[in-house]
Amino acid sequence: MIMMEGKHYKIDAKNLAYHELIGLDVRVAESTSSERVGIKGKVVDETKNTLKLDTGKILPKTECVFEFDINEKILLDGKTIMKRPEDRVKEWRN
Repeated sequence: MIMMEGKHYKIDAKNLAYHELIGLDVRVAESTSSERVGIKGKVVDETKNTLKLDTGKILPKTECVFEFDINEKILLDGKTIMKRPEDRVKEWRN
């Protein structure tokens, strides 16, 4: 659980797309390129179109379904997070 503005909240399947992804463990569950399936690591950077892992791999969001491990495994289609990270987070707060 995370503390924000005096309230506790939990990152879950409903709100993961609106959270900071840097620092989270991820694995490519599905991809249009079979070579990407199974790639895993920790997200170290994010752009509008990509996730960069601590392994040096740069993954295109449009071509992947990501599996985040946050006390439970959550699938997130990369197409749903095709925005600048700061814009995604702002949407959640509004």
